[in-house]
Amino acid sequence: MRCFVYVLGASLKSGVRTYVGWTTDLERRLARHNEGTGARATRGHVWGLIYAEAYASRGEAMSREWHLKRDRAFRKRLTDGL
Repeated sequence: MRCFVYVLGASLKSGVRTYVGWTTDLERRLARHNEGTGARATRGHVWGLIYAEAYASRGEAMSREWHLKRDRAFRKRLTDGL
């Protein structure tokens, strides 16, 4: 099963906020975040996909998600142009 790790971005008055997650269907997952039925942390904002990586297994995707959630410098570089 093909899995994806993704970074979403939302523009707020205080700047750009990011969210990192993993899924098997990027389009469906982004829609759920924007409908307010995704993760609690994403509710109330309009999110856009700013980065994604594909993996062959759930374990690889979950491991990469863990690392990206802790890599604030990487996420900052992603949002510098937004």
